[in-house]
Amino acid sequence: MASLPSGSREDVELVQIESEELSLILKGKPYHQRYEGLKQYRSMDYHDVMEFSVQGNSIQEIKIYDINQQQLVDPTEQRPIFFENGIYQLIVVPKNGQEITFYHEHPLLRHAVSFVKIGQQSMMMGNLQFQNEVGLTTFEIREGNKTILEVTLEIFPSKLDYKNDYKKLLEEVNDEIYNLAYHFIRKTYLGARVKLDGRPSRTEFYRLISQHFHQFLQAISRIEQLPHHKLEKRYEKVRGDQLKKLDSNGRNYLRKRSSIFVEVEKGIPFGSKSLMPMEGLTIKKELTYDTIENRYVKWMTERLIHKLNDLLETILNVNKRSFEGPDPDLVERIKKMISQLQTRVKNLFWSRIGGLDRSVMSLVLQMAPGYRDAFQIYLTVSKGLVLQGKLYQMSVKDVATLYEYWTFLKLGQILGRKYQLLSQDIVQVNREGLFVNLEANRMAKRVFKHPITNEEITLTYQKYEGKLPTIPQKPDTMLSIQKKGKDYTFNYIFDAKYRIDYAQEGSYYKNRYKTPGPMEDDINTMHRYRDSIVASVVNGPYERTAFGAYVLFPWFDEAGYQEHHFYESIDKVNIGGLPFLPNATTLVERFVERLIDKSPEEIQREGILPRGTLEEWQSSLDDLVLVGLVSNGEDYNRFRKESYYSIPFEKLKKGWQEAKYIALYIKSGVGNENGVLAYGEIDELKPVRVDEMDHIHFEVKHWINLSPIIKPVHYGISSYVLTTLNILKEAKELPELFMKSKEEMVIWRMLRRVSDRIRLELDNRDLDQASRVMEFKVKDIQVIMNKAERYILFTKDHLKKEIPIEDLERNPTGVFRILMGILSV
Repeated sequence: MASLPSGSREDVELVQIESEELSLILKGKPYHQRYEGLKQYRSMDYHDVMEFSVQGNSIQEIKIYDINQQQLVDPTEQRPIFFENGIYQLIVVPKNGQEITFYHEHPLLRHAVSFVKIGQQSMMMGNLQFQNEVGLTTFEIREGNKTILEVTLEIFPSKLDYKNDYKKLLEEVNDEIYNLAYHFIRKTYLGARVKLDGRPSRTEFYRLISQHFHQFLQAISRIEQLPHHKLEKRYEKVRGDQLKKLDSNGRNYLRKRSSIFVEVEKGIPFGSKSLMPMEGLTIKKELTYDTIENRYVKWMTERLIHKLNDLLETILNVNKRSFEGPDPDLVERIKKMISQLQTRVKNLFWSRIGGLDRSVMSLVLQMAPGYRDAFQIYLTVSKGLVLQGKLYQMSVKDVATLYEYWTFLKLGQILGRKYQLLSQDIVQVNREGLFVNLEANRMAKRVFKHPITNEEITLTYQKYEGKLPTIPQKPDTMLSIQKKGKDYTFNYIFDAKYRIDYAQEGSYYKNRYKTPGPMEDDINTMHRYRDSIVASVVNGPYERTAFGAYVLFPWFDEAGYQEHHFYESIDKVNIGGLPFLPNATTLVERFVERLIDKSPEEIQREGILPRGTLEEWQSSLDDLVLVGLVSNGEDYNRFRKESYYSIPFEKLKKGWQEAKYIALYIKSGVGNENGVLAYGEIDELKPVRVDEMDHIHFEVKHWINLSPIIKPVHYGISSYVLTTLNILKEAKELPELFMKSKEEMVIWRMLRRVSDRIRLELDNRDLDQASRVMEFKVKDIQVIMNKAERYILFTKDHLKKEIPIEDLERNPTGVFRILMGILSV
């Protein structure tokens, strides 16, 4: 970012729009002080572009502030000038004296702008403030019910890398919610994803119903073969001599009709008489299929017919307004689905089933064969996931809330990799479908079990601690660990704080702590949490039940942070801070794993988080992936359909057994796509004899498509290569999967912070034959690693900088700053 002169620190005009009907001005500061602090350290690409668009009637001129030229210019590719928590003054002056109104979907923003009259001039004014909210936001200027101007801005975060961190937070929150939802309904198929808005669009509905329609029909067939039924009582009037055992209804019928009794020779003794009723009610038990569960299945089928009819009508109406007619194949497929469902509803079995007249929550629907499948498919295609909370209600997203949600879900995901999930109430079901129980003032919980010790581990969101001697406390996340031999749990507080001090030059924080870290106020809050949450001992004093409290804050440099005062304080007093972002989870993963696996005595004796190098602990994101060659289309279709990968045993070299995942590299010419297309977790290994050769079959749980596909870029694989899951997920090009040393990995990750486009030159065009990286290229910089002489050479034009490899190991943050300095030349 070009530095701004001191005079430009005042508000400036950021946007000017002129049309025949109005003039619009948006004023504010075209920078954010903390964003500039972030730019000093963070590896943001220097080509971030802000989205900006204007639509309206008779627009004459649009100008937007350019941060480099420091003046208003015509819109092109603009650098970010709107930031979270920024305040922007909006002024709109109508030219024809008409009364105009301001609209934004967020009520607080909508009410912040009003129409005022100053002398003879009327105008609309107000301040727009996007508090912790980022992303696209649109406001409208209206005249009556007519929109005369629509402006879309992009709000950037001041504490996160927008392209990498923020979008990764959203993606991981979505992925974890999807996984919890499918775990809840006991499905492992993740091919068709559900929108998180409670009501899928028609396009989404068609994609989902197409995917699941055959399964739904199979479920209906299974129900028809073995339907739920019940015995229903029916009363029938018969002659008295045909009456058998009576129930209360039969006895009441006779008791109220004394006139039907007559004297007979052999009847029921009654005083001196022998009586017999002339008629009575006898019980008939009949098998019926008209149960509430079958009524619900019929209702689901009819609802799907209505939705398909709505979809068909929409397609036909939309195409009437265009020159092209409707796609006949698409129309035919939808009509066929409607016809098949209508045929089922009208058949003899379902025609005898009545209509639904009440809500249904039945174990039959959730557990019985056929019913369970139909119910799950209906929830998936009809309602999707209803996210109850404000995360997806606005076009702009509250980043602080998003970060809080993400930390809780990510901690659960970390636990889920090693420990068995026993229960969770984040995703639940009600009559509307699946919903997500995750919002402020509502507690959510996930319970895990240690696979070896069987000890329970509980992760609780917004746990309310009310029975305290002072005031109630409600930390973001509490980790409660059960230890054998103890009648209490070890509780640890993890509080997400979307705040960070960047330790800018000359500041108090820089002089005391040297490097960026959590705010002092947040550390004080951790003291309060730990000291406030106590329990009363029977006939004794209060005891603290929280053993430690830690701030989780948005920072990426885990290696550099290990020298921070608030990291060292964890080992000393169990209070401190840990950096936590999608690409910076190692310290937290290692920390949580040690808390769970060590005995109480070991934790006390060793300290919670002994200092040590990152190599002592292997993150699960570093699980090995075997990327195997697929050389013909027949093999590829079979591997995808039957969920496995096969390779001759003689081609496997040392280390292949450590692979936990398989990825498929599709050779050029095999199909429409060329590169690494998909990966999956290995479920089982099977030795198989194929064409008189021993093969290993890697059975895969399910395939996950890579997006984007990892492109070959003139490289290939002759058999297979080993890489890590983290590299596989981050790689864009095939050579990036090649990493033979820790130094190469560190350099690659460092360069990825600078740009997404990195080129690697290897010493062989086949990855599995290559032995080293010849050079890295990013932007206009070359990076050459000389392992023999133990140095790294950065080259840009005529500038050369040689750095010892020891500096990379000892102080990667310092090397990163050198790289940033070379980039800015």
